[in-house]
Amino acid sequence: MTFKYLHHGLCCLLVLCLNACYSFKGISIPPDIGTFYVDPFQNTTATGPADIGDRFSESLRDIILSSSRLTYNETEPDIEFTGTVSGFNVTSVAPQEREGGSFGSALNRLQISIQVDYVNHKNEEDNWTQSFSFFEDFDSNTDLSSVQEELISNIFRQLTEDVFNRSFTNW
Repeated sequence: MTFKYLHHGLCCLLVLCLNACYSFKGISIPPDIGTFYVDPFQNTTATGPADIGDRFSESLRDIILSSSRLTYNETEPDIEFTGTVSGFNVTSVAPQEREGGSFGSALNRLQISIQVDYVNHKNEEDNWTQSFSFFEDFDSNTDLSSVQEELISNIFRQLTEDVFNRSFTNW
């Protein structure tokens, strides 16, 4: 019976210690940081979907909410993210020879670039601005419009992870 109480006491002590500094997959957030805000990202691309900035903002907000203890606050956040979707480019990659000796592309590549401004209102020395970019390849015989949503989702998954890691592993 005594072991049971000792075990519960040690578990409670461990939980209290872990709450002092949040850590997730090597990510550390100081205890005085509790809120964040993601300003809608601006779309400065000529070819990207009109709502791509808003969609990236939602993706970034979702990963922070699901992967940290931070809460969303629009009025007085401890941390603030602003930025732009600065690139949405499709290029040909992987040349291949076709019938008759001509060359074409076996794959196309969608690349999305973003610029992020990170502001820490608790510690201005932690502020930064950085560009991030990621791509997905798709078959050149496939129309972009038929795979665009899936490609954007995959690219956003990586970009938001990169921004999250840059934000919360540099304390």
